Amino acid sequence: MKGISTHIDTTVMLYTCLEIARDRLASVYRNNPGLTYADLYTLAAVVAVEKMGGPIIKWRHGRVDFENGKNSPPSNRLPSASQDAQSIRFAFYRMGFNDREIVALIGAHSLGRCHTDRSGFEGQWTLTPTTFSNEFFRGLLEDTWEKRNWQGPTQFEDVQTKSLLRLPSDILLIEDPQFKVYVVEYANNGSQFAVDFANAFGKLLELGVDFPATY
Repeated sequence: MKGISTHIDTTVMLYTCLEIARDRLASVYRNNPGLTYADLYTLAAVVAVEKMGGPIIKWRHGRVDFENGKNSPPSNRLPSASQDAQSIRFAFYRMGFNDREIVALIGAHSLGRCHTDRSGFEGQWTLTPTTFSNEFFRGLLEDTWEKRNWQGPTQFEDVQTKSLLRLPSDILLIEDPQFKVYVVEYANNGSQFAVDFANAFGKLLELGVDFPATY
């Protein structure tokens, strides 16, 4: 049986932001006996997307928790923001995603921002970081991007305002011909992006889950 570990390794920078989300959801967990952390965190994600104007994402309960990581997949298997297209594909193909789904999932960068104390990167991807949209893709194609001159890791900023961020893994979406096909499609069709994101994200949330037989 596979499940989520309730232990967060705070020595890994990427995981430090999880403490913030965990603390904010603690009262919801306490007030709902029988709710697992795994179900809570994934449900919070789909609710957040919907509340920010995104699509309704299929969700069902049945995930289990473990007090330590012995039953969880190995760490450091997530795609890196600095990887090339081959490495990104390797990470996602291993999980059963195709190129369309990869681009759709990375489109989640239409939301939120990066913080130097959590990922090392800094900035937001769009001017409306709390609204789900296809602006991430539109910006990739319509704006001009150059490497930011700063002391942090390599990232890109828009030439026009120098207020927006793109990670190296974002830029490769328009450098790789196969990925760019879907960037163009989503930039021109926000509704299709929403549909594809909902399907891909719903699939991601169910990876490795042994749901009860009632499903």
